[in-house]
Amino acid sequence: MAFRPTYVHKQVFASKQGVCLVYSIRKFLDIVEETHTEAGRAVSPCVRKAAAIAVIENPAAGLFTEDLSALVEIGESLGRLLGERAVAALGADPGQIESYGKAAIVGENGELEHAAAILHPKLGAPLRVAVGGGAALVPSAKKRGGLGAAIDVPLGHKNAAFVRSHFDAMEIRVADAPRRNEIVVAVVVTDSGRPLPRIGGLTVADVIGKDGLR
Repeated sequence: MAFRPTYVHKQVFASKQGVCLVYSIRKFLDIVEETHTEAGRAVSPCVRKAAAIAVIENPAAGLFTEDLSALVEIGESLGRLLGERAVAALGADPGQIESYGKAAIVGENGELEHAAAILHPKLGAPLRVAVGGGAALVPSAKKRGGLGAAIDVPLGHKNAAFVRSHFDAMEIRVADAPRRNEIVVAVVVTDSGRPLPRIGGLTVADVIGKDGLR
C-alpha cells in the first residue's frame, strides 16, 4: 500500500507545557536511494537509505530572541513526523532500521542556533520511537544556505556508535528551499551499512546496544 501523508499545511500540536503551537510546513519530500553495485560487484541485499524532508517557516527569522522554545517544540513534532515518513518510505518495519541521522539548513534570515534548537533538545526522542529504539546519539549537521543548498546528513548505527560499517552520509537538497525565512529539516534512516564494508571494527552481530557505543 502506498504511503499517504495525513499532514496539513499548518501543523498544530500541544507541547508538554500545554501550550498550543502552530507552524507552517510548505512541503514534504521523501527520497529513497538504493545501491545495487559497487566497484563492479553486486551488493546483495542492496543498500537502502531513505530521507524525509520538511520545509518549514522559521518563526524566529529576522530577529534575535533568547527564547527558542518554539523551535524546540517544533523539533519534537518533526522528530515524529519525519521519522515515521522515512521509515514508511523505506518500506521497513521500525525494528529493521539500523542507522539514523538528522540535519537542517537555515535560510538567510535565520541563525545556526535556530537549527540547533530544532535538532538537539527534543527531536531525537520521538525519532527513536519511530525507528524502534536507539541507544546511540543521532549524528547531525547544520548550515546556512540558499535555494537548492545541499547538506550531507551524517549516519551512524542507532544502537552502537562504534560500528564502523555504518559510518556514512546521504546528501539531500530541495531545489526551491530554503527561502530566506525557512528551514529545511531532514531525517535519514537506513536498513544496512555501507556497500561492501571491510575495514573491521565492531560488527552489527556483536552490538550490545546499552551504552550507545558498543
